[in-house]
Amino acid sequence: MELHQSLSHTKWDCKYHIVWIPKYRRKVLYGESRRYLGDVLRYLARQKEGRVLEGHLMPDHVQMLLSIPPKYEVAQVVGFVKGKSAIYVVRNFGNRGKNFTGEKFWARGCFMSTCGKDDEEVKEYIKHQEQEDKRLDQLKLFE
Repeated sequence: MELHQSLSHTKWDCKYHIVWIPKYRRKVLYGESRRYLGDVLRYLARQKEGRVLEGHLMPDHVQMLLSIPPKYEVAQVVGFVKGKSAIYVVRNFGNRGKNFTGEKFWARGCFMSTCGKDDEEVKEYIKHQEQEDKRLDQLKLFE
């Protein structure tokens, strides 16, 4: 993979660690919806010329390392992905009609952090998040 990507007059390497949660941090990302949501998020990112470099769906949050061209605002791309994915989830797994907009699926806001050339640490963190959450949950049982 190339170190930098390019547009017609620009070489760039813009990566962002992004995390967001479902409304009220409900544990709703599991089973059938979890299986298809990863593909949907990748597809939506590609529509804004972005790429999901690493991603993980936990039952109560979404984490991804997203590469976005500098011609787009990060908040614009994240808002687009959250909005369209909410519509997809609610229409396909929420037993709602075709005109439902999905406005109550994701919570407002998200966490964003820029990643420089040390994005390997973020990739490892995202990959091992599920095992770490299980380990911490087991430690809570013994408190």
